[in-house]
Amino acid sequence: KNRNNGYYEGNGYIVSWCVGHLVQMANPDVYDERYKKWRIEDLPIIPKEYKYEVTKTTKKQFNILKKLMNDKDIETVVNACDAGREGESIFRFVYNEAKCKKKMQRLWISSMEDSAIKEGFSNLKNGKDYDKLFESAQARAIADWLVGMNISRFYSCLYKQNYSVGRVQTPTLAMLVDRETKIMNFKR
Repeated sequence: KNRNNGYYEGNGYIVSWCVGHLVQMANPDVYDERYKKWRIEDLPIIPKEYKYEVTKTTKKQFNILKKLMNDKDIETVVNACDAGREGESIFRFVYNEAKCKKKMQRLWISSMEDSAIKEGFSNLKNGKDYDKLFESAQARAIADWLVGMNISRFYSCLYKQNYSVGRVQTPTLAMLVDRETKIMNFKR
């Protein structure tokens, strides 16, 4: 019922939000300064351990969440992000980066109707039940990072112009080009 800076408070709850991806995988230059310059001889970049960083544009909201998650009066943190791998990922990256050790529960709903929200809160799940979903999200993020960082740099250096290559965007673009070619070559 009461709005504060970055959260609402009332009825025994504090509700805050993630504004997109507050925490992301770190860029290569965080691992080593030499990666600031793109060079083929530095490829592939495969870190032994992956690093994460708070995005500059969401740092303020992240700091609010970190403070709330680590507040001594907070006993339990409820992950109410979207039901699915991406929602799990967004929450866990914040939870982990905030170094939160509180009990974690999961609100899993597919509707924003009041009745669905109330039912979901009466059936909160143990957050640990979703560890495998988070591991799946982490694996996807790492695969995206490895492909994106390495192949984008490789093609950019090879062809001396900026290229963006991605695990999803590149095959999707290929399908679009193929379809456009078929349309252009269509004969009645």
